[in-house]
Amino acid sequence: MHATRTAPLPTEPPPPPAPPDGMVADKPAPVRPRNRNTWAVTTLAALGLIAFLYFGRPMLLPIFLATFVTMTLRPVMRWLEVIRIPAPVGAAVVVACVLTLVTLSFFRLSHPAMQWMKDAPAHVEQLRQRARSLLALAPRFNEAAAAVDKLVSPTTEKTPATNAKAPTVVEVKPPAASSGWITWTGSFLELTVATIILTFLLLASGSRPLEKLVTMTPTLRGKIQAVEISHEIQRVISDYLFSVTLINFSLGLLVGAGLALLGVPNAAMWGVCAAGLNFIPYFGPYAGILLVSLVGLLNFPNFATGILPGLWYLLLHLLESNIVMPVLLGRRCLLNPVMIFISLIFWTWLWGIPGAWLAVPILVAIKVACERTPRLSVVAELIGK
Repeated sequence: MHATRTAPLPTEPPPPPAPPDGMVADKPAPVRPRNRNTWAVTTLAALGLIAFLYFGRPMLLPIFLATFVTMTLRPVMRWLEVIRIPAPVGAAVVVACVLTLVTLSFFRLSHPAMQWMKDAPAHVEQLRQRARSLLALAPRFNEAAAAVDKLVSPTTEKTPATNAKAPTVVEVKPPAASSGWITWTGSFLELTVATIILTFLLLASGSRPLEKLVTMTPTLRGKIQAVEISHEIQRVISDYLFSVTLINFSLGLLVGAGLALLGVPNAAMWGVCAAGLNFIPYFGPYAGILLVSLVGLLNFPNFATGILPGLWYLLLHLLESNIVMPVLLGRRCLLNPVMIFISLIFWTWLWGIPGAWLAVPILVAIKVACERTPRLSVVAELIGK
């Protein structure tokens, strides 16, 4: 008899080797299901946030303005705390001083500004005559100037009189311009009053909003991270805004002093305009330079002398933006110019001129918050220079 061979039974795989003594084997990481709708959810959340910011402007804009004004005045409040002045009293003193300075400046400069706006048509005609005198040097430019004159003041051709007399239509139109002006003035006053009240309350509250934020965070690590991020944002934004305010104030003072020495009328008004416009990156300073150049051309007889006020303003702006600002602020607050431009366009579209003033401070706050959050460090590198 022959012995039949049977196939070997399958055996179980050998168990994994045991870890050495004193060590515990690592557990396999759980496999998390991939969420394919992450980008869709993120996009919808971003669009919802933009819609909230756009339609919530009447409520959100005073809060943002008051927050950044409070951060600007925070160094002064810290100095008052050192000399043992209570926070509510210090807040009242600081807000009263700022309001007094702004009110005196407004009443001092409002009359020259209104007079200059009233004479704007005459200034335009004077500029046109000056441009025609310059363009008359070349025949081609002279023909172009004549064509422009035709476009600006076209001659009305006489139509032959007809026997039939057209009926006169009387139409009463509502004063749209005046109603729009009243609406804008009312909105501006509401925004100003709300910002002033919120600024006083935030200055008087001190660090209590930060303590409330800490108590709302559930975990201990979250509390510590919230405190660190809040302190870092307050310190960096406060130093940035206070330094920028001093730089812009000094720039306006130098611009006004230079224009006064050159003999430009209402030099103080143009100095205040230079300080205010310098808070708006890119567009603000160059709009001020163009405006001051036009004023110089209007008030001086020849081109070489008339361009000096604009050149003085341009020289100060180049020194401020390329030397003074980087030295005083340091690398921490240096931002990517492309991101500054995008932020300026976005916030101007959302909130108008106040949004243009807030564009860079908001970008600095986002950069500081992203630096303190490991998952968002890439965003901070993208915003930074």
